[in-house]
Amino acid sequence: MSSGSVQIFPPHNDILSIGFNQDQSCFAVGTETGFKIYDCDPFGERCIRTFPQGGMQSVEMLFKCNILGLVGTGSNTTFPPNKVMIWDDQQAKGIGYLYFRSDVRSIRLRRDRILVALDHKTYCYNFVDLKLLQEFDTAPNPKGLSCLSPSARSNVMAVLGSEKGHVRVELAALRRTQIIRAHTSSLACMALSMDGTKLATASEKGTIIRVFNTANGDILHEFRRGSSKAEILSLAFHSQGSWICSTSDSGTVHVFSLLGAGSGEQRSSSGDHAVGEEQNAAENSRSSFYMFRGVLPQFFSSEWSFAQFRVNEPRSIAAFGTAHNTLIVISGSGVCYRCSFDPNSGGECKVESKFSFAVSDGPSPSHSIDNAE
Repeated sequence: MSSGSVQIFPPHNDILSIGFNQDQSCFAVGTETGFKIYDCDPFGERCIRTFPQGGMQSVEMLFKCNILGLVGTGSNTTFPPNKVMIWDDQQAKGIGYLYFRSDVRSIRLRRDRILVALDHKTYCYNFVDLKLLQEFDTAPNPKGLSCLSPSARSNVMAVLGSEKGHVRVELAALRRTQIIRAHTSSLACMALSMDGTKLATASEKGTIIRVFNTANGDILHEFRRGSSKAEILSLAFHSQGSWICSTSDSGTVHVFSLLGAGSGEQRSSSGDHAVGEEQNAAENSRSSFYMFRGVLPQFFSSEWSFAQFRVNEPRSIAAFGTAHNTLIVISGSGVCYRCSFDPNSGGECKVESKFSFAVSDGPSPSHSIDNAE
């Protein structure tokens, strides 16, 4: 699962935000006039919705069904930024509303839960009746960091802890709360794996990405994005847990292997299966001084990315495609890239296709979002 939508500021080509749905098969675009939904692979427009009252700064899909969570812009008097609207696209109207005293920073959806993050609070609601189930005091959270595991077989939620750099993981199936001390500085991004067993985090420094076991808080991997400070914009796990990718304002997409030797994780313990047998050989780059880890400074013991793709734009998100060893990269300027990477040798990704969606709003296409099941 990906880490959620990214705000585009200042707006570019009418785009206010971009974000993937739960299984990364679609992405939603919040615009100054409403929202747009696109299929990732193959690329295609699913729907365009225009609101005369103003734009949408946050658009959260619920897989591919007709239900979405929307948060309006500051200039939108009907849908202000302190109001969450549950939108039924089949009926073309709001079917539920949540109001808050301060602006909403993010909204996350699952078929049974709604998670709303504010600057210092995160609220969890029952989806059916919008009943408040839990509320959490958090460290300052201007990005609205929060996660819900999308899989129906798991019930894991991650929110910011009350202390800087900490993550609170709610394990409903185990009836347990796990506090993970992820970083010493404030968090900039986090994401849960599809089954909720892994949590990826990055701090505001943006040089290190860590992956944790949500059940016990143990660190499984530590990856180095780079040596210079950058803002990590998105993190996304492969659906089967074999890879993780990141984007940052440096303009580079990084792919890290979760199966390499020395990862601190049993390949068969989680039940995950590699996408192609060749993935078993994938290993991230390391310093030539890696053998002296524990003696030399931490910089020399970190793992570096296995594959890379240069977007050359400061705002983008990325996730894994449905085809083997592919990436879907969405830029804040309105371009969708489909890239492939070599699962054995890694290196630079190859652009397979490129589409622009930065066009002015037009009539809705004949097909729309699927009806809710």
